[in-house]
Amino acid sequence: MDMNTIESVVATTDPGQWREGDAWLAGGTVLFSYGSPVGSEEPLKRLLDLGQAGWPAVTVSDAGIELAATCTVAELYALPVSDAVASRNWPGLDLFRPCCDSFVASFKVWNMSTIGGNVCTSLPAGPMISLCAGLDARATILGRHGSSRSVPVAEFVTGDGKNCLAPGELLRSIHLPASALAAKVAFRRLSLSNLGRSGVLLIGRLDADGSLVLTVTAATKRPVQLRFAAAELPDVEQLAAAVGHSIPTELYHDDIHGLPEWRRDMTFRLTEEIRAELCGPEEPGEPLTVSGDFWPPHATSPQPSTQPAQKEA
Repeated sequence: MDMNTIESVVATTDPGQWREGDAWLAGGTVLFSYGSPVGSEEPLKRLLDLGQAGWPAVTVSDAGIELAATCTVAELYALPVSDAVASRNWPGLDLFRPCCDSFVASFKVWNMSTIGGNVCTSLPAGPMISLCAGLDARATILGRHGSSRSVPVAEFVTGDGKNCLAPGELLRSIHLPASALAAKVAFRRLSLSNLGRSGVLLIGRLDADGSLVLTVTAATKRPVQLRFAAAELPDVEQLAAAVGHSIPTELYHDDIHGLPEWRRDMTFRLTEEIRAELCGPEEPGEPLTVSGDFWPPHATSPQPSTQPAQKEA
């Protein structure tokens, strides 16, 4: 859409240049859809363009993966099969493509939409929020006076379209720790319609020390994490009690993509599925189980990961 209130576009990565009426511009898939940041009351006058920032999209090290806020969904999608991680024993990489597919978006969006933009938009169904929160990622935030702070992505989002950013602050990067990437993982996603927006998206992690982490997103207005020590892994009843205690009724999201009651019921169901998958008997060779409305593969998605396997002639 045309943004007819914009007076200028400034190429900068300096939060010190921010002033009232400004918005950070990365891929622009939200700004040019809605016309202003979610929750904004004042018309925008300037766009602070990060397009020429030159930040490396992905940096891989023994400590984990650093994603620039300007890393695109397409770049993230390509990472699990790239040489950069070929030698890494990181099962958590199996989550990347299902989360990217959860955008249910065209290649045009994938090549423009950024990881940082999805996190900063802070919608319940934001799949990059799900991925990063589920892997205990931390966000590096730059302030207007040269300051910098680090916040867990699970705490970055505070509500529907709300987050912890102060005016002018800039999300610089997101760090996915190697310890979480090395964990055994599970993924569940449900929507009310085929190729619909996520109504429930859950990620489970069984860490090397035997502890269990369950991250609930899309069903709730903000991410909710449940953590269980190795010596205190829950059974069916204990898990249900923990979910009920951790997620009050009013925290479940309510919109056209799912009533709170349905989201709550599916959260209970899918957390138990994940508990059984991660904490049950080992079944060597079993692939990552993905539940959802557009898996198994179908022919209508533009994304390679959802295409049916080609039969040999």
